Amino acid sequence: MTTQVHGDAATGAASIDRKALIKLLNEDLAREYQAVIAYVVYSQVLKGAAYMAIAKELEVHATEELQHALIIAKQIDYLGGTPTVVPKQVKLSEDPDDLLRFDLDNEAETIRQYRERLRQCEALGEFAMSEHIREILIQEQEHLIDLATALGEDPPNMMRP
Repeated sequence: MTTQVHGDAATGAASIDRKALIKLLNEDLAREYQAVIAYVVYSQVLKGAAYMAIAKELEVHATEELQHALIIAKQIDYLGGTPTVVPKQVKLSEDPDDLLRFDLDNEAETIRQYRERLRQCEALGEFAMSEHIREILIQEQEHLIDLATALGEDPPNMMRP
């Protein structure tokens, strides 16, 4: 069986088959694992008064990302796939601002991917799955805002591809 992803000129959404969606959701799951690991580690290695509040917030983010991983794994299983066990690479740095920047960049990428996944789920007629992804997107956007605020900047413009 071939994996199929086709663009829909009328809506701009990609139509997709189940096999392709499983593959893409496994990439999302690997990104969720990455986020759990990063938030656990970063929350413990950020030091100093300037980082105390954000370190606590990162602990909260870690538990939320674990919930996202469980939701995505459940969707993969529902589609007949096997959830991946391999996270995407976690970056480390001695500079606390670098750690926050890594997280910010990862959250922005996660949001872009979930927005696409939302369109793909709906194109496939998986409306309940798209609702789960919408809920995840809400938290991912909150994470993005928290990280941008910790870095003293506005959240990135997510309208770009």
